[in-house]
Amino acid sequence: MARRLVVSLLAAIAALGVTTAPAQAAVDFAGTVGLSNCSGSLVRLPSSTAADKALMLTNGHCYQLMKAGQVVTNLSANREVKLLNGASTEIAKLRTAKLLYATMTGTDVAFYQLNTTYGQIQQQYGIRALELSASHPVAKTDIRVVSGYWKKIYSCQVDGFVYQLKEADWTWRDSLRYTSSCNTIGGTSGSPIIDNVSGKVVGINNTGNESGGRCTMNNPCEVDAAGKITVRKGINYGQQTFDFVACFGPGTTLNLALPGCKVAKP
Repeated sequence: MARRLVVSLLAAIAALGVTTAPAQAAVDFAGTVGLSNCSGSLVRLPSSTAADKALMLTNGHCYQLMKAGQVVTNLSANREVKLLNGASTEIAKLRTAKLLYATMTGTDVAFYQLNTTYGQIQQQYGIRALELSASHPVAKTDIRVVSGYWKKIYSCQVDGFVYQLKEADWTWRDSLRYTSSCNTIGGTSGSPIIDNVSGKVVGINNTGNESGGRCTMNNPCEVDAAGKITVRKGINYGQQTFDFVACFGPGTTLNLALPGCKVAKP
């Protein structure tokens, strides 16, 4: 009965010449990937073309636990990438060709370049890579953290931003803090954080305070600009990715010397 009433109401609105905005498509697993130890996603830049070699985004610690201050670029890397469709079904095994960038300094990020182009992936598998947002996310934004490893989607909001997030030897800046319903677990590392309205990637999931520890492994703490430390047991965090849009030239070529590229350098 209620469904029929809604249909009738929409018909009446249309008769008056009033248009309604199309519903936002729900975030699903399309474009996400599973790795042997983590989650990840196929991502493209706002300027990417079909002929460009595709990029895969995950955490720096999904490459390896890196030393503070360490940055690696342009290494050969033959890694299996399990591509998922919207229903979380594995539809292809892709391969990386290069590790373009990885660090755990200031952020926790790794970008791999595949040996396949965006156009080839879309033509063969019907999957379009997720677009990286070029803008800083906003507090209270609805987000989805999509794990290709566990094939699970977490729904929450951006609770706020952390001046410094410290975990063991690592320090990350301007980290993204989730509201409590994104209770991510091991294996969700590298999952894209997707703005639920725009569908764009605004960050990647990377850590959480598991047991209430203070600035220790698996127990990051928040440090404000005055040096005050706050521990939030059970709260999880991600790293923003908009800074990297300015670090790629044409053809998904990494160029850390480009104006506006402010990420850690080797």
